[in-house]
Amino acid sequence: MIQAAQEKQSSGSKEQAFVLWFEEVGIADIPLVGGKNASLGEMIQQLTPQGVSVPTGFATTAYAYRYFVKKAGLEEKLRQLFSDLDVEDVLNLRERGKQARALVLNTPFPEELQSAIASAYKKLCERYGYDPQFCSRFGPDYQQQCEDYSQDTDVAVRSSATAEDLPDASFAGQQETYLNVHGVKGVLESCHRCFASLFTDRAISYRTIKGFDHFEVALSVGVQKMVRSDLASSGVMFSIDTETGFKNAALITAAYGLGENVVQGAVNPDEFFVFKPTLKEGYRPILEKRLGSKEIKMVYDLGGTKLTKNVSVTESERGKFAVTDDEVLQLAKWACIIEDHYSNVRGQYTPMDIEWAKDGLTGELFIVQARPETVQSQKSANVLRSYKLQGTGDVVARGRAVGEMIGQGKARVILDVHRIDDFKAGEVLVTNKTDPDWEPIMKKASAIVTNQGGRTCHAAIIAREMGIPAIVGCGSATTDIVTGQEVTVCCSEGEEGKVYQGLVPFEVQETQLDNLPQTRTKILMNVGNPEEAFGLASMPCDGVGLARFEFIIANHIKAHPLALIHFDQLEDKSVQKEIAELTALYPHKPDFFVDKLAHGIGMIAAAFYPNPVVVRMSDFKSNEYANLLGGRQFEPKEENPMIGWRGASRYYDPKYAAAYGLECKALKRVRDEMGLTNVIPMIPFCRTPEEGRKVLEVMEQNGLKRGENGLEVYVMCEIPSNVILADQFSDVFDGFSIGSNDLTQLTLGLDRDSSLVAHIFDERNEAVKQMVRMVIETAKRRNRKIGICGQAPSDYPEFARFLVELGIDSISLNPDSVIKTLLDIAKVENLQ
Repeated sequence: MIQAAQEKQSSGSKEQAFVLWFEEVGIADIPLVGGKNASLGEMIQQLTPQGVSVPTGFATTAYAYRYFVKKAGLEEKLRQLFSDLDVEDVLNLRERGKQARALVLNTPFPEELQSAIASAYKKLCERYGYDPQFCSRFGPDYQQQCEDYSQDTDVAVRSSATAEDLPDASFAGQQETYLNVHGVKGVLESCHRCFASLFTDRAISYRTIKGFDHFEVALSVGVQKMVRSDLASSGVMFSIDTETGFKNAALITAAYGLGENVVQGAVNPDEFFVFKPTLKEGYRPILEKRLGSKEIKMVYDLGGTKLTKNVSVTESERGKFAVTDDEVLQLAKWACIIEDHYSNVRGQYTPMDIEWAKDGLTGELFIVQARPETVQSQKSANVLRSYKLQGTGDVVARGRAVGEMIGQGKARVILDVHRIDDFKAGEVLVTNKTDPDWEPIMKKASAIVTNQGGRTCHAAIIAREMGIPAIVGCGSATTDIVTGQEVTVCCSEGEEGKVYQGLVPFEVQETQLDNLPQTRTKILMNVGNPEEAFGLASMPCDGVGLARFEFIIANHIKAHPLALIHFDQLEDKSVQKEIAELTALYPHKPDFFVDKLAHGIGMIAAAFYPNPVVVRMSDFKSNEYANLLGGRQFEPKEENPMIGWRGASRYYDPKYAAAYGLECKALKRVRDEMGLTNVIPMIPFCRTPEEGRKVLEVMEQNGLKRGENGLEVYVMCEIPSNVILADQFSDVFDGFSIGSNDLTQLTLGLDRDSSLVAHIFDERNEAVKQMVRMVIETAKRRNRKIGICGQAPSDYPEFARFLVELGIDSISLNPDSVIKTLLDIAKVENLQ
């Protein structure tokens, strides 16, 4: 450990030191060095032995700041300056902030404080000074840089307030950060500017809103060895899903260059979700990978007039992920370690907001900051609030949804922060990107829309903290939307947020989740969209009774699996070009299908883990398959696709078996590589037990053997033969799920889509109920699981009661029917 005796005053006490090394402080020292620096010290001391890499450095103390303020008599002058402060008046706030910063900057540091900072920086340089042999490995350009810098190592100088990074108040970005700082003079100047930044407009406003006394908060400055991420990549990660509060997934963002662009929302970064429980067991559970545009990167301005500059990212780099899968998994493991440690220290679950960087010279990953997450961790777990549009409108902009809410009002397009005084309370802020200077008006907005940024950018973080919806990374929102235009900002429809023209009506539903009854009948949920899975997981249910491959294939894959397998033989060259663009990251096109399908299944399986998630293998009809990209070349034209080549009959057919093999590979990856063994595949439209055996043979050929690794296989009960031969189907499959829609059609012999006979379609018809009764009785006699995933229980409470009275094992419902049906079933069970 670096000794700091020379930086302490003669008393030698920690509380009266001007400078403390990170190795000397821990989480208990927030009053001495602020949240950011205390956290760095805590990680260096406690987590470095667990493999977490953190660059070292030192911190000026709160005592040093107060010593400076007291010796210069600044407090009395600042109090007088703030005597008529009005943070609601943007012009008043701007003027008072400007004068306060000037007052601090025009007051020199005491010589003893300058000496302490200079001495500590020189010691840091001794650790990381110029190494000609090391630098020569990276070519003459970098060697010249080393010689130019000599012993003046590059550091990041960051502000760290003593009220910062508390569990219920972030203060993130309120004060300044300076990167690529060299030399004693540069460090002293940056420290001085950090002191002054305690009085930025946004910091003054935020402290006032949060009820902090301006003169009770002190400022510490962290001086940390730079990680050369300007030559590699960096980003932000959360140990929790920032939108839904789902605790079991880590969200990691990545972009090229220094991390400020990701934090400030200047780039749309790559995004990754990793499932924490099976990651800790040694699996590789990357649930989702989303490629960001990453148009610019921040690098050192070597020989220039600034410390850093932004440069364009080449098209080839933009088309690749900024980190490898192995690096994503390593970062996620560190997120788990950091979260677990802070949760133990605080004695309660503490999700974390973490900044990371990769050194382009050594290839090493580092954690450069960590703080408690301050939004989801403060929400009540006993209230489920859901927003739902009651109408629609033209979509004028799309981007990444932040906050599962809806906001609306007149738009205000502002491109320059100096025009924020034009903003009126209740308007929708539309801008290129935000930084902390925008915060005085962000709290007044009904919603925020930005051209740039990802879900961990500044606009996203503040919107969550303020409890308003935001859509980031829209690309051209500032030209697609005009000031005065009435718009509705909707973030309640999944990961994609939409800005609708006009004031679209919506409703807000609140459900108390405490004291809900337990039922013998398992309450499952029908989940189609993987993007909604984390949000739906907070609802009280026992798992998923129906997750459909079709949604993932149609919305995320879009191409016919055989078109990917036979990509080089595609006859329509325009389709071939479109598929090539869609699959640009995949030299072997079938891998695209497997990857996207595995990610979609994985998201749903992870959301409800370890509860069962029943996924139905593809059940497109031939006309629906034909509508996929390249599908017309491989699909027959059938007179009645409803009862044609669909479901099980495809899977073992030589004309389609290779495509079904891709589905099996995706499922195998989810179970074996991600560790999500709660997934149960279900075979649709299986006409005979012999067909079922053939399908199981194909699955086994593709690595999915029933009974191995706990694999169960269910069958849909949607054809009268499934009911009549339920005994024989029980020899082949582990369980049944009643598909009441098709079972009703085929029992009554009608097409529900035909307006001529649609009025006869009714799952409550006595013939249908007799079918349901028969299969439930057979399944229970054969000790096979039996549930229902059709629409009927969601639409008709009396049908749900009928099923409960028959002793069905589970009922899978649409999400909006779960609570009311659960309560109804509890009453029925109590009467039995």
